[in-house]
Amino acid sequence: MDLMHHSSAFLLPSIPADRHLPPLTYALVVLNQSLPRFTPLLWKHARLHLCADGGANRLFDEMPLFFSDENASDVRRRYKPDAIKGDMDSVRKDVLDFYKSIGTKIIDKSHDQDTTDLHKCVTYIRDSSPDLDRSNLCILVAGALGGRFDHEIGNLNVLCCFSSLRIVLLSNDSLVYLLPRTHRHEIHIQTSVEGPHCGLVPLGMPSRSSTTTGLQWDLDNAEMRFGGLVSTSNIVKGEKVTVQSDSDLLWTISIKKL
Repeated sequence: MDLMHHSSAFLLPSIPADRHLPPLTYALVVLNQSLPRFTPLLWKHARLHLCADGGANRLFDEMPLFFSDENASDVRRRYKPDAIKGDMDSVRKDVLDFYKSIGTKIIDKSHDQDTTDLHKCVTYIRDSSPDLDRSNLCILVAGALGGRFDHEIGNLNVLCCFSSLRIVLLSNDSLVYLLPRTHRHEIHIQTSVEGPHCGLVPLGMPSRSSTTTGLQWDLDNAEMRFGGLVSTSNIVKGEKVTVQSDSDLLWTISIKKL
């Protein structure tokens, strides 16, 4: 079974080169929730920037607040999304007109009511960006946690729909991504910006056997399922955590308020 490496280096001002970790190409999707305080940093690391429908309102309204000493229009032009995609039931007309006037691509998928706006954006990134190296692609999703619970569940479902892609759901307080059962996993903890609280949760099916190292309460061939044990409120002990399981697991870790 192949080893898969993970790192939250995208939360650092600059991403350090590490011979143990593959260099990743980042894409950013902004959802319709309050922008995390580190959104400008995510934007800097990303090569492709998308807004999912009403996420464009958030970018338009809230990005200038991070740069209160600058002209709001200048900030909006500097942080111009490459595309706005979704069913267009939330984005305001003034916002759509502004971004369209400065060259943002508008992709109206109002005819598709079977997938979420995030699903639509991930599909676009996967299929419409031949210049991105998909084997090392990592999609960062800002504003993916918090707000309506059905939206959160929909975002978690996207992780399962695209289990072969690296997708990280982010809020001000925590991040979540999928650890596919097809790999062993080595998680490199960025202790300056994340932790110590973490969790591992089986998604879609129980885990008959999950084993970890590097946690305060490690699992040793443990069974996890809803209605039984799930690993919440665990604590990372150092800078590396390993995970192996016979089912897909969600990994979540807290983000420090610096």
